[in-house]
Amino acid sequence: MFNALTPDILARLREIHGADNVSTARADIELHARDQSHHEAHDAEVVVFAQTAEGIAATLKLANDAHIPVTAWGVGTGLEGAAIPLHGGILLSLERMNRIVEVHADDFQVTVQPGIGHKDLNAQLARTGLFFPPDPGANATVGGMLANNAAGIRTVKYGATKDNVLAMQVALADGRLIRVGSRSVKQSSGYNLLQLIVGSEGTLGIITEATLKLVPVPAHMSAVVASFDTVEAAVETVVAVRGGGLDPAALELVDAAHCRMLRETEGVDLPDKPTLFMEFHAAGRDALEAGVAAVRDICTELGAVAFRATTDAAERKKLWHARHHSYEIMVRSHPGMHFFIMDVAVPISAYPELIGFVEDIKRETGVTAYMIGHAGDGNIHVEFPYADEAEFAHRMTLNRRIVHKALALGGTATGEHGVGLGKAEFMPAEHGDALDVMRTVKQALDPHGILNPGKLFPGE
Repeated sequence: MFNALTPDILARLREIHGADNVSTARADIELHARDQSHHEAHDAEVVVFAQTAEGIAATLKLANDAHIPVTAWGVGTGLEGAAIPLHGGILLSLERMNRIVEVHADDFQVTVQPGIGHKDLNAQLARTGLFFPPDPGANATVGGMLANNAAGIRTVKYGATKDNVLAMQVALADGRLIRVGSRSVKQSSGYNLLQLIVGSEGTLGIITEATLKLVPVPAHMSAVVASFDTVEAAVETVVAVRGGGLDPAALELVDAAHCRMLRETEGVDLPDKPTLFMEFHAAGRDALEAGVAAVRDICTELGAVAFRATTDAAERKKLWHARHHSYEIMVRSHPGMHFFIMDVAVPISAYPELIGFVEDIKRETGVTAYMIGHAGDGNIHVEFPYADEAEFAHRMTLNRRIVHKALALGGTATGEHGVGLGKAEFMPAEHGDALDVMRTVKQALDPHGILNPGKLFPGE
């Protein structure tokens, strides 16, 4: 189906990008052979460090004409194998395209290259009083976030990455550079190609530039921690907070085991109980205090055994630092073990049933499984430690049960991790005949199938 690289193709790549930006060194190949998922590594034949949109477009035209696969790479923080070069070929790294092109402060927008990390972007935007709100935890690149439609802790208030992009420049498989979307906030012109590309995981085109929405840094912020005797009580509180007209910027569920690890390793004051982490943003102090008072009443009514609110910036940052590093903390707490992390999402009304289902599986099987998730938007991550292949196979069986339960509840196989390799098997069950329409779109934009082959579609 695909052809191997030839000396002529390598020479042409060096002409396009410069010899220093084209590497066949073993170290570079291995560094870009796998992401942070459990999926097996696969070597590309060459790693190309792109510098310009025109260089990316020329590379795609070259690869398309020669039938050579191309896999885009941001920084490798994905959890479903979407950036693994499954069929070898060209690994096109965007990590050196990391500039802010222009800040449109009066319009609350910024135009960036795809390789800039979202944390780095916000650090540079700090002097403007604006920030890009999606926060998936790791310092993922903006291009990777758009390709995967990343979300994170602030989705409940500000939306996922798809809700915070206005326009993009995209390189297509045949070498065309197109612009999709507009810097106008209101857009009603033609097909919505912008949102077609967002979340397509590099299978329809490669994002070379993006204009993002920004929001003002909140004048007042408060972190809230509420602990409960049972997971059921904590989850019912999530539904009550969302149904009570409150507007949390973040609403996270952290199970008792995670709380214990965070306390022991990060020094965060948490009991060994299921706990909700919340954050509220407001323009005025009175509005902030009213919101915190309302959530205190809800938590107390639903049986919170501990409740703490703070506006202290250092304490709030310490709390969220611990939350963002919970996976690394968990890994350190289980030396010699591997971890499989899955995510699903359901309508918020179905969240209690989903969490109850996971709790039932834990009781039924006796396996160790940790739960942590963006409860405010119905998203949960279940983290399974395993020691060997037999345990991994068993955890995958449990994963399938949880995914099918989420689908039965009107949810999705993946709320934010993406499809990649790991969730492709669930695409027919989730999308039905619509999956054939996706294949038609893929065929139209990438007839030779060179763009990130083997992803999204089962068995390909």
